[in-house]
Amino acid sequence: MVKIFSSIKPTKVVPIKPKADTRKASEKKYGKPVMDLGFCIVPSLLMQAQARLGINPVQFNIIMHLADIWWDVAQRPWPKKQLLAERMGMSERQVQRQIAELESAGLVQRIERTRPGRGKTSNEYDLSGLVKRLKELEPEFTEMKQENQKRRKAVALPKHRRAST
Repeated sequence: MVKIFSSIKPTKVVPIKPKADTRKASEKKYGKPVMDLGFCIVPSLLMQAQARLGINPVQFNIIMHLADIWWDVAQRPWPKKQLLAERMGMSERQVQRQIAELESAGLVQRIERTRPGRGKTSNEYDLSGLVKRLKELEPEFTEMKQENQKRRKAVALPKHRRAST
């Protein structure tokens, strides 16, 4: 058997690139110790559609605190109003009023919880109304995003290549 490549010698050695920094982007922004304390994942649409949802800043803050605690779709969050009030620097009564407004708007549903022998405990909060509204708004925001992308792309084209309107 004849070796075809035996006379070929490499003329250039390509160094192996070192591994890219694998730290998460959030750690780069905020620092690892800050991110080690936890983080909350929420859809950007919640922020983009805040006015459309009729959510005031305090109600938005409450939703963010509920989202911070809600990690499992099958297990709704159940923070005490006292915890929410302390985190937000408000009274429990103020938090309670804002939650009642979110409930009236159909975005949050309070579910009373009781413990045998102990009576009432903190409420459980069902955010399925909020999720439903976000899903309803999504097509409109997706369409708007696509239109904006088309406009940006058209502006980037030379004038002679742009579609005439």
